[in-house]
Amino acid sequence: MRPHRAESLARQGSCSAGAAIRAAGSAMTPRTPPSLRLVPSPKSASPKGLEDAAQRERIVSELDRNVVIEAAAGTGKTTELVHRIVAVLARGRTTVDRIVAMTFTEKAAGEIKLRIRAGLELARKNAPAGSDEYPRLEHAIAHLEEAWVGTIHGFCAEILRERAVEAAVDPAFQVLTERHSEEMFARSFRGWFERVLENPPPGIRRSLRRKAQRRGEGPIEGLRVAAWRLAEWRDLSSPWRHEAFDRDAELKTVLERLHSLADLSVGPADPKDLLYLDLEPARALSRDLRAVEAAGLLDRDQVEAEIVALPRRSVADKVTFAKARRGRTTRYSATVDRSTILNAHAELIEAIETFARRANADLATLLQAELMGALDAYEEMKRRHGRLDFLDLLVRARDLVLRKDIRVEFQERFSHYFIDEFQDTDLLQAEILLLLVSADPNETLWERVHARPGSLFVVGDPKQAIYRFRRADLGVYERVKGQLEGAGALFIQLTSSFRAVPDLQAAVNRAFVSRLDGDLDSQQAAYVPLTPVRPAHELQPALIVIPIPGTRGERSITRDLLESVLPAAIGSFLGWLLGESGWTVTERDRDGPVPVEARHVCILFRRFSEEVTRPYVAELDARRVRHLLVGGRSFHARSEVEAMRTALTALEWPDDELSVFATLHGPLFAIGDEEILEYRHRYGRLHPFRLPSGSIPERLEPITGALTLLADLHRSRNARPVADTIHALLESTRAHAGFAFQPSGEQVLANVLHLTECARAHERAGGLSFRSLVARLDADAASNAREEAPILEEGSEGVRLMTVHKAKGLEFPVVILADYTASMTWQNTERHVDSSRRLSALTLAACVPWELHQHQDTEQRRELAEAQRLTYVAATRARDLLVVPAVAEQRWGEGKQTADGKWLYMPWWISPLNDAIYPNPGTRPERPTGCPNPETIQDPDGSAGGIAPGRYAMGGYGVVWWPTLRTERRPPVGVLHPELLDPAVDAAVMKSDERRHRDWLERRMSLVGRAAIPHLVPVPATKRAKESPTSKPRDEEPTVEVLTPARQPGRPAGVRFGSLMHAVLATVPLDADASTTSDTCALQARIFGATAEEREAAEKLAAEVLGYEIMDRARAAAKSGRCRREIPLTLRDHDGVIVEGQADLAFE
Repeated sequence: MRPHRAESLARQGSCSAGAAIRAAGSAMTPRTPPSLRLVPSPKSASPKGLEDAAQRERIVSELDRNVVIEAAAGTGKTTELVHRIVAVLARGRTTVDRIVAMTFTEKAAGEIKLRIRAGLELARKNAPAGSDEYPRLEHAIAHLEEAWVGTIHGFCAEILRERAVEAAVDPAFQVLTERHSEEMFARSFRGWFERVLENPPPGIRRSLRRKAQRRGEGPIEGLRVAAWRLAEWRDLSSPWRHEAFDRDAELKTVLERLHSLADLSVGPADPKDLLYLDLEPARALSRDLRAVEAAGLLDRDQVEAEIVALPRRSVADKVTFAKARRGRTTRYSATVDRSTILNAHAELIEAIETFARRANADLATLLQAELMGALDAYEEMKRRHGRLDFLDLLVRARDLVLRKDIRVEFQERFSHYFIDEFQDTDLLQAEILLLLVSADPNETLWERVHARPGSLFVVGDPKQAIYRFRRADLGVYERVKGQLEGAGALFIQLTSSFRAVPDLQAAVNRAFVSRLDGDLDSQQAAYVPLTPVRPAHELQPALIVIPIPGTRGERSITRDLLESVLPAAIGSFLGWLLGESGWTVTERDRDGPVPVEARHVCILFRRFSEEVTRPYVAELDARRVRHLLVGGRSFHARSEVEAMRTALTALEWPDDELSVFATLHGPLFAIGDEEILEYRHRYGRLHPFRLPSGSIPERLEPITGALTLLADLHRSRNARPVADTIHALLESTRAHAGFAFQPSGEQVLANVLHLTECARAHERAGGLSFRSLVARLDADAASNAREEAPILEEGSEGVRLMTVHKAKGLEFPVVILADYTASMTWQNTERHVDSSRRLSALTLAACVPWELHQHQDTEQRRELAEAQRLTYVAATRARDLLVVPAVAEQRWGEGKQTADGKWLYMPWWISPLNDAIYPNPGTRPERPTGCPNPETIQDPDGSAGGIAPGRYAMGGYGVVWWPTLRTERRPPVGVLHPELLDPAVDAAVMKSDERRHRDWLERRMSLVGRAAIPHLVPVPATKRAKESPTSKPRDEEPTVEVLTPARQPGRPAGVRFGSLMHAVLATVPLDADASTTSDTCALQARIFGATAEEREAAEKLAAEVLGYEIMDRARAAAKSGRCRREIPLTLRDHDGVIVEGQADLAFE
């Protein structure tokens, strides 16, 4: 935590500037201060002309009230937060060292600090020189670095570092990233699980029998994932409900129905009867269980696992046992009706589902208790390594502020808290915050806290609450908001949005006004319509709907069809927009419109897997549209990353001939198949350390050169940082140019260089060898681990492809919504959180606890509510143009429910916009302004019908339905910059460039040479004293009197005695008597493990030194505060050498 400057100055007996300003403020501030708006609002409007201008004025005038602001997208909420901070400082309500400004990312925190500085400087410029505000602003600007601006986790980390002893943490603890937390947990889980297997408890034993429900996830991995989920919610650890469950009795009932169905289904009239074939798993299981039971080997845990898995057994392509096909005829066999078999099958499925629900709930409760040992092992490993994860920061900081002495200290230290993005808070964060602003220092229950007046300013937008999966709890937000309002806080809603043009805002209002209904049970936000501020763009549309090709006039529309043709349609539209449209857009920090470019466009996805993004990337590559993949799981699947990973594998394991072959054939060396195969046929194998002796054909020399390079890098790989090895490989192969020439070369090269950042991060996390990094990269690729792809700098050219979650907080001139068929949420939710009961009921290893069963419908409604907010966030990222794909024939993707409200299939994520884009039936379109003639871009072979192209008036705004686009494209051949490879270059130009390069190289080497000469040469004083005198002595050498104690015969010597003597003289009081000197020597002797003889000799020698006459002068100086002991000294000698040392005693 940053030092409390006012307190430190007060302890020195002086009045701090902050104290003076606070005193002046309290004495001179009028009761009803005039409006103070110190930072200009966005350029497009003056605050006085806004619909919510009066509310905005209250933010900077009512400084003695706590404030809760709900600010819609683009309304300038961060600007208003800065207004409030500047007003509080200018009015003298506090000083800059006593404010805390929190947001939820480090990047946002950095931007807020820059905006605070800009606001303070503008306010100082506008303040009269003789006013009270001017010195306050001067002080705030000078001491701005003393303000705490950061994330809640950073704030908690500083609290813990300052109070490490009370928090029982290592003072030098390191914070684990999410990824490193999961890796450490996996290591601790493996050790714990090996110990548990010696005598597994019943829940783990039953779980190990279960069959995996997720592809590639065995029962042990399922338990690890379950334990990790418990670790993520370990602060809400109330025990789950346990109901009586007689497993054997209920299992007996299910087995009776199983055997009955098996007996009934034997002997069909037709051996190829589909129902007979689909019931074979039941007959096989019945036979096996009867045989095992007859042998007396029946394992109840195994029977339970087989019964629970039976409905999911695959019996045909896309057919499971639970959905067995009915067959055709009414008679199943000569003696059994088909309806009898179908009824028996339905009764068995119902019995299994009932049993599975009860068995799984029972097992989930057992696992919650039994997996706590894995959490204990994780905590112990973190303690041993001095690590804390993000949840630890919150939990331990909360525990600290529950202590009154610590809570009171921080309540006095910080007077004002400014919280941004408060809708993303959780219970722990809210608890910490409210306890720190409590007016009653004795209050420990956050629900009863009354915040100090004017101490709290929170900004949020519940319509943008989209982080439930990261523990954000909109219910907690609403509870805190209600609690603050009930205590007199000012509640303000900002609706004037500076971001989007009016047509976009009207469309968003229409789409969400009925969906965001403020329902408390589903924790849905209440919608407040946006009010436009920007002028409309009359010459081009703001909302465009792209009809997905193949959906006009078609009745048979499938998910596969939509997913296959949409990327080409979006690519075609982008090609026209960037190459032919001539349209303009606006940029946030520039006046006037600019031509639309690739960097102005963002394509947003609901999902971001390689399978989803690959077709879009291919379309952009084919049309030479630069693009950047921001985040996602596709990093390790990129071809350039796979090539580098293969090369690193070849470096580590030169015996891996397949990796060596792939490295030689890949983009680093680009050696052809024929040459490589000929080399292997001639010389036996490809091995960096098995090179042929003698001469080889010239065409094979590149192979020996490449193998020699691999051998050299292999030898040095563990003698230098891994990043250096990667750079050496790239430099030696000159691969940078090859990667840069590929389509989207900037991103390709950034991906390759990002591997060096991965290597550095691996080493910082404790990776000790080159091999461990290679193994780590291979494991990440195999598990499809999330590795953030590098994001090029803000001004980089290229269309951004990212998820909606990544785009939150950003804005783009053009936004295109993709991933049309993504569902809004899953059919079944996997958690129920009740913060009031400190309960988190989670699905563990596919087992659902009773609390989650009970609240499944409620949780699904909450997930759907958040999914609607996600679509709202996506639609409000656009400034000038929003492009939405749609089926032209009819409203699509809105899901289907049964009569009792159960979802047969979930709505698709873009479907909330249907109300805003589909015109009323029978509406005729008009010719849109600024759009091309449909005949010039329309696919002539596209089917007719559906919604016709044109502009439709929607009541307050217009939506343009685009023609069905032609989607042909050229294949991606060649490179993006062929001119760089053109040999037909003027010779004079080449010579000029070569001369400039030589000149640059000479200048560079000259600078490197000068930089290699140190300007400061620090030398220890002990070494300097041993050096020979220089030829240039000082003008006036001081006279030095050397006092040396008499050498007593037999006095100890050596390093230990010297260290003991130095420690005694460093710690003994200058006015010590014989007893004190003896005690000091005894203490230091125990520390150094000195002998009795050494202790006695040190005591005598110390007494002799303290008796010198010069020590009387030192004691006199100490009484007047002019004596220093063990003081570090640095001085520059006459020859420029910096001499460093430490003076044992200095006085004047």
